[in-house]
Amino acid sequence: MASKAQLETLMDLARRETDDAAKRLGVALKAVDEAKQKHEMLVSYREEYIKRFEAAQQAGITPMAYRNFVAFIEKLETAIKGQLDMIKHAEYRSTQEKTAWQTSERKRMSYSTLNDRADAAALKLENKRDQKAMDEHAARQAYYKR
Repeated sequence: MASKAQLETLMDLARRETDDAAKRLGVALKAVDEAKQKHEMLVSYREEYIKRFEAAQQAGITPMAYRNFVAFIEKLETAIKGQLDMIKHAEYRSTQEKTAWQTSERKRMSYSTLNDRADAAALKLENKRDQKAMDEHAARQAYYKR
């Protein structure tokens, strides 16, 4: 079994690894939220622009203005699709980071369990020594009282 100092070192390294993984997971989850917010903003902007386009059509619009509206809406559609890809990528990355965090947390917990077992074994050994010392002391006391 590993020594107490070795276990402490392993636990410290695992704790750092878990903390780093948790930070990366937080960044990945924030990226997912931001990507979703941008998507919502683009969709909202597209809806608003379509309303303006419809209002302009009812008021009368030149062919050039019509082409510009249609071209811009197509660009918005492309941006929305691109943002959906960004969301998928961010979610994939957050899933990977979550898995990495879970793995490092399991490792940390394993070292903690090993440390607890080592502490329990050391305590048991110390109790045995104490009991043996007390038994020897009691035996000596009984021997000298005769």
